[in-house]
Amino acid sequence: MRYEEYTIEGRNAVLEAFRSGKTIDKLYVLDGCQDGPVRTIVREAKKQGSLLQFVAKERLDQMSTTGKHQGVIAQAAAYEYADIEDMFALAEQKGEPPFLFLLDEIEDPHNLGAIIRTANLAGAHGVIIPKRRAVGLTATVAKTSAGALNYTPVAKVTNLSKTIEELKNRGLWFVCADMGGEVMYNTNLTGPIGLVIGNEGSGVSRLVKEKCDYITSIPMKGDIDSLNASVAAGVLAYEIVRQRMKG
Repeated sequence: MRYEEYTIEGRNAVLEAFRSGKTIDKLYVLDGCQDGPVRTIVREAKKQGSLLQFVAKERLDQMSTTGKHQGVIAQAAAYEYADIEDMFALAEQKGEPPFLFLLDEIEDPHNLGAIIRTANLAGAHGVIIPKRRAVGLTATVAKTSAGALNYTPVAKVTNLSKTIEELKNRGLWFVCADMGGEVMYNTNLTGPIGLVIGNEGSGVSRLVKEKCDYITSIPMKGDIDSLNASVAAGVLAYEIVRQRMKG
């Protein structure tokens, strides 16, 4: 598996990358550039759900390795994304009820990598992330996952709330982490389950939280009131592991 992102520069190269089906996580475009080729590239980026940023020429010059970016630089994923079907197939292969992580706008690549690593060690069958306002499978994520990306499928979806609804129809129920929820030790976390972890700053968004069946919390005994997103994911994941082993 490769660990380095592809940086693609130049209008023809970027457009060809989109049209060939390559997964582009981020597209950087010169702010104010509105000519035909650039509009076509932006349209392709929106169609694929790539993160789109309009930036100053100085930023592009700084990012460029060739000096010939022509106003566009794309960053392709360091790893290929999986399908949710791959996760169900893995659960079936292991003879286990599906156990999935759903991450609501995790922006820090170190957090995402650490969560993927935890997901693998806790026996989860996959990780689902949104296309927008979230980090993708960058080289930093791959390195932080310590090889877990070789074994744990990661899927990217357009709408996390809609995905939860679809997965409920396939028998999963969902629990999200939130300080106002019932203490995790008092919540039944067995069976086909989706564990929802929120953004580092704002937590689980309202729309996603409304789709969850249960809200659970981690007991806090210290002087501050929140854990790092990847640590919270680990604590809750291993409570799920504990209950599964007990059951």
